[in-house]
Amino acid sequence: MTPGNSETMSIFSPALSARFDALVEKYPVKRSALIPMMLYAQDEIGYLSDTAIAEIAERLSLTPLEIRNVASYYSMLRFKPAGKFNIQVCTNISCMLRGAYDLFDRFQDELHIGHKGITADGVFSLEEVECIGACCWAPAIQVNYDFHDDLVPDNVPKILDQYRNRTAANGGR
Repeated sequence: MTPGNSETMSIFSPALSARFDALVEKYPVKRSALIPMMLYAQDEIGYLSDTAIAEIAERLSLTPLEIRNVASYYSMLRFKPAGKFNIQVCTNISCMLRGAYDLFDRFQDELHIGHKGITADGVFSLEEVECIGACCWAPAIQVNYDFHDDLVPDNVPKILDQYRNRTAANGGR
C-alpha cells in the first residue's frame, strides 16, 4: 500500500478505506486511530483477520504484534469469525452475583454451543466475557452492539427469537 493510494490496495471497501484515511488525519498521533479502525474493520469483515491487522498496522506505522496486543485486551474484538449475532454474557462480579452463570448456561442449552461456539447455521455465537460495563443493571449481555440488562434465564428464548426474526426479515442475512 502506498500513501495516497490506499483505496486501490486496501482489502477494505473504498468507503472504509476513505474513513481510515480521514481518521489518520484527524488525530495528531496516528496510533490514536487504532481502536476505531479495528472496530470498523471488524464490522466490515466480521473479525480481525491477519490481512486486516497487517493493513491497519501499515496505515498506522505499527507492527502487527502491536495491533494484536491492543486488540487482545478488548473482549469485543475477535481474531476468528463469529456468528451474525455475537452474544457476550458478562460474568464479572456484579453479574455473577445476580445470576450470570445461570443465564450463560441457559444460552448454552438453547443454542447447543459452548463458550466461543458458533451455531451450525452461523446465526449465533456465544462467549463469556469479563465485563461489559453494565454493573448497575446486572446481569447483562451484549448482542453485537445491543445491550440487554436485568435478565433472568427465562428471558433467553425471547432474546434469541428477537434476533432470529431479524434474520428472517432480512431473508436469512
